[in-house]
Amino acid sequence: QLQLVESGGGLVQPGGSLRLSCEASGFILDYYDIGWFRQAPGKEREGVICISGSGSSTNYADSVKGRFTISRDNAKNTVYLQMNSLKPEDTGVYYCAVGLCSDLEVPSYDYWGQGTQVIVSS
Repeated sequence: QLQLVESGGGLVQPGGSLRLSCEASGFILDYYDIGWFRQAPGKEREGVICISGSGSSTNYADSVKGRFTISRDNAKNTVYLQMNSLKPEDTGVYYCAVGLCSDLEVPSYDYWGQGTQVIVSS
């Protein structure tokens, strides 16, 4: 059974950092583009960042450029989201999903994880 499990969320102060993990099971992650999305309370889910299956290309939302980076360890079947210089507006539930890294639109992604909560607050 194909499954994605996110972890690493939590409460962090503004300016702090977190690293989220997205571990895949039931399929070989190498072949797939993986995206990270987030959903703040009362808002639509939005694309944050993605990485191609080979790891050779990435795509970023303007709001996170220079602060967030994405990487993958195919040997561990895991994709990571490193978030630095966090802001209160980064608060939300973060999801990873399999899709097309040519865009960061929700309809282009399938097989979503259950999400991990990130709260940026002092």
